[in-house]
Amino acid sequence: MDLATRRRRAALFLLFLVPGLSISSWVTRTPDIRDRLGASTAEMGIILFGLSVGSMIGILGSGAMVARFGTRPVMGAGTLLIIVSMAVVGGGAMLTSAPVVTAGLFLFGAGMGGGEVAVNVDGAEVEQISGRTVLPTLHGFFSLGTVVGAACGIVCTAAAVPVQWHLAAVVAVTAGMFAYAFRAIPGAVGKTRHPNRRSESGSASTRGTVWRDRRLLLIGGVILAMALAEGAANDWLPLLMVDGHGTDPALGSAVYTGFAAAMTIGRFGGGFFIDRFGRTPVVRASAVSATLGIAVVVFADSAVLAGAAVLFWGMGASLGFPVALSAAGDSGPDAAARVSLVAMIGYVAFLVGPPGLGFLGDHYGLRTAMIVVLAFTAVAIALAPAVDARSATATDDADAPVPS
Repeated sequence: MDLATRRRRAALFLLFLVPGLSISSWVTRTPDIRDRLGASTAEMGIILFGLSVGSMIGILGSGAMVARFGTRPVMGAGTLLIIVSMAVVGGGAMLTSAPVVTAGLFLFGAGMGGGEVAVNVDGAEVEQISGRTVLPTLHGFFSLGTVVGAACGIVCTAAAVPVQWHLAAVVAVTAGMFAYAFRAIPGAVGKTRHPNRRSESGSASTRGTVWRDRRLLLIGGVILAMALAEGAANDWLPLLMVDGHGTDPALGSAVYTGFAAAMTIGRFGGGFFIDRFGRTPVVRASAVSATLGIAVVVFADSAVLAGAAVLFWGMGASLGFPVALSAAGDSGPDAAARVSLVAMIGYVAFLVGPPGLGFLGDHYGLRTAMIVVLAFTAVAIALAPAVDARSATATDDADAPVPS
């Protein structure tokens, strides 16, 4: 790997670290922000809806923007929106304005969703240039950012640091990271459309072909299942342990911390196993691990056993999202459109799945609701071969004419 590629990879690591630090900084200060706003649980749900709307708008437009402008300006704009969003949220907390906080979360969602395709397309190209697995490690830096940001948030909360000053410090740190990293990102990557001509990959017929690509939809099935497993834990695991297994809130938070740590370890170590064994065995093993962990949490009555099983859940859920995006990127032409489609499916799981589980949990209990997640991860075991790049090559070879 040459020096420019190493710098580019390091820059992408930092660009993944920024949203992780930012989102966990917001999450750890949510109780303080809620108290300053005097918001009820229902009102906080409306405020959080801004994040969901922004994310969906961003992810829906990201693929087209990458095809039109390339990855560099799109990921730059997305990262800047994330940085600005923390300033807006902090300002909203200082002004005790719920609409301003909602606007800040909308900007964060738009930046995160809008930059998602761009940074993964760029990471996929680094994989192709270097011949080494990169995307799981990139997503590992996001997970690392959440752990570091959460730790800093807990310290700031314990020290009674005002939310606006805490988030202002996050803005300063992440802005410095962005200024340093952005210089190493090359231009024109992922760009397939030009102002005065339509390329084949930018045509409506090609975009329609992407949606009809059977293998790509199977990859989407993998990311749907594994993103649901990740999102369900992020939103419900502490309450699942408290309400479903009778632990105290502190222990429930500690179990979630174990899940986040397992996710981080899985993503940092996943590249080694993918390079050694291939995508299909690793994704299948990940789905088996997540299924086993969720099954124990759902069906075992021991809180200790359930807490230990969460580690299997976290390790299993860690690789599904990045590996599926990597597989989508090299599944055929127009990588931006392919990554956009699969990422959008993953975001649907993140945004729609957890509220749906909450509805089921209200009626049947959270442990019972998690059976839905269990069923999805079990299906992912069967869908795992779709992420193998060799399957596309084999298909192409089978369709090629046989020489006479």
